[in-house]
Amino acid sequence: MHDIDTRIAEIRAFNRFHTRLVGALDEGMLASDFPLVQVRVLYDLAHACNLAAADLVARLGVDAGYMSRMIAALESRGLIEKTPDSDNAKRLVLSLSQQGRAVFERLNRASAEEVRQLIAPLSEDERRQLVGAMHTIRRLLGDDALSPSIGPSDPASATPSTKTRFTLRAPRPGDMGRVIHRQAALYATEYGWDWSFEALVARIVSDFITGFDPASERCWIAEVDGEIAGSVFVVRKDETTAKLRLLYVEASARGMGLGRALVGEVISFARARGYTSLELWTNSILVSARRIYQAAGFELVDEQPHVSFGHDLVGQTWVLEL
Repeated sequence: MHDIDTRIAEIRAFNRFHTRLVGALDEGMLASDFPLVQVRVLYDLAHACNLAAADLVARLGVDAGYMSRMIAALESRGLIEKTPDSDNAKRLVLSLSQQGRAVFERLNRASAEEVRQLIAPLSEDERRQLVGAMHTIRRLLGDDALSPSIGPSDPASATPSTKTRFTLRAPRPGDMGRVIHRQAALYATEYGWDWSFEALVARIVSDFITGFDPASERCWIAEVDGEIAGSVFVVRKDETTAKLRLLYVEASARGMGLGRALVGEVISFARARGYTSLELWTNSILVSARRIYQAAGFELVDEQPHVSFGHDLVGQTWVLEL
């Protein structure tokens, strides 16, 4: 079987599992006599204004005649009302009646409780993985309903953006091993660096953990869809100087502004802690990272050729005066 055929078979198997899981094959949803499409109509009318039948057809991707019958059935039960659009009298706007809103609230509570029971046996980490996987599926298959958001570790230090959908947080147990693994694998794949780079990253991370001073040092872990997508460290060099270390962003998360956000967190932290300069060491081959540093105001102050990680490289020192 070809790879594409294997992928198709797996996706179809997931669809069958998901259909059974949500009870979409049942005649009624949530212990009611409402079929799935009617519940979805009630949901959309509860969460949006100025919808007509044609809008629901486009949203749900169903036949117009089928939708017309569903709306007629709900109207006959007194759950929805039709009123002429104030801007177009020929267009009928749909809305929930008072009874319809009460029915929807009951179904909504039942749905939430069903999901609560479904995930109750899972640990918090497993729930995070589950939701992250769901976000990934929606993103990859083009769900425009995904709402972008950014959540920095210090909410006061960042501004919400409509172009980002990631979270910056403090590290949890197990994260540091993941950071070491991913940086080693990433640089091996993209630049052919050998495992001596992994040794360097492991040493930096180990020194950070064993000598951690929360008053002057910090690490941020970036998450996208519940998965680690990048990280950065700031460590104390001396009383007046901090060092930015180990910035990285997963290839799948690039283009979101995540690298800029991580560097921005480091700069904000360094300023708040009273450092007067921020220093970093990188290599000239890491072009994308260098562009982020330049955009943030760092200046190149030194560069030296060296042989490391199995390659001839040019190391660079950059400094930002705070």
